[in-house]
Amino acid sequence: MSHPEELERKLHDLLTEGEMEQEDVKERQREELPPRYEIRIQTQLDPIAEETRRYRSIAKELDNRYDKYDSSQEPGEQHRSGPDSK
Repeated sequence: MSHPEELERKLHDLLTEGEMEQEDVKERQREELPPRYEIRIQTQLDPIAEETRRYRSIAKELDNRYDKYDSSQEPGEQHRSGPDSK
């Protein structure tokens, strides 16, 4: 028997021996559902604004596209966006 044929026979034996596992359809459907609850963490500082400030302290932007966002934030001020923002 040639080497590729022997490997193919071994692979066939491994794939066909024993019982085939059945997937639990209801369990799979349950796992695919999105979570009911969403965890939100309140922070004192806007992490994106802080990170932007750190990067700007290292290098200068070429196209100033984030100036509007950054100028609306004072250092340490929380970014307000959402239904309860004023």
